[in-house]
Amino acid sequence: MNSFHFTNIKEAVDSKIIKQSCAKAALDIALMDWVGKALNVPLYQMFGLNPADSPLTSFSIGIDTIEVIKQKVREAEPYPLLKIKVGKPNDEEIIGAVRSITDKPIRVDANEGWKTKEEALERILWLKSQGVEFIEQPMPSEMIEETAWVRERAGIPIVADEAVKTAADIPKLAKAYDGINIKLMKSGGIQEALRMIGMAKALGMKIMLGCMIESSVAISAAAHLAPYVDWADLDGNLLIKNDPFTGVKVDHGKFVFNDKPGLGVEGNF
Repeated sequence: MNSFHFTNIKEAVDSKIIKQSCAKAALDIALMDWVGKALNVPLYQMFGLNPADSPLTSFSIGIDTIEVIKQKVREAEPYPLLKIKVGKPNDEEIIGAVRSITDKPIRVDANEGWKTKEEALERILWLKSQGVEFIEQPMPSEMIEETAWVRERAGIPIVADEAVKTAADIPKLAKAYDGINIKLMKSGGIQEALRMIGMAKALGMKIMLGCMIESSVAISAAAHLAPYVDWADLDGNLLIKNDPFTGVKVDHGKFVFNDKPGLGVEGNF
């Protein structure tokens, strides 16, 4: 099979590998890296994108003790945007701790933590008063009708994360969410992410690129798509100490691309 026929290759992989989205993502990222190198262009150029159009990336602060959260916020001073994990009984204390250190814009990820629509709405309205830009996955992913009810009353963007994996999931979510979070490790790679971007744009939804804890290979792959989207949360490689690769860098939240072909990634070994 011709390696430039990457759509056919994706279909063949999808027919053989079921559910293993991370494995499929690895294959797809490697394939797209090869295509970029064969054409001798960076991926963003292959897609006709201008890196300068990329949004800033946020830096994530996980759930921890209040003192640790405060320390992490201090350490994240170079980053202009923060994403704060909530969904616990002490959400207000967590946000209060963050706000005691900084007034920079924050996004909030509840990780399905609020179990009733009334609780979700109450928390969201309070968070809105704290300068939160949007709320990610406020309720369990199966609670689409309840999330739609909350969205009608919230007055702040609601973004799907756990509720969306591939393009096929998106149409049923349009009434409940203002946007989606695309993660290559969930979607199965760059090609499916591009389909998701097209679907979301057609439905008038906002788009965020997110990640797991990942090396610079996966983060760089996602970053090449950043000019397509509204928000970015691509900090997974910044949260590890043993990253075996170097690729797209982040300087005060801004992606710094090199001009190497493909992903532009090199090994540190």
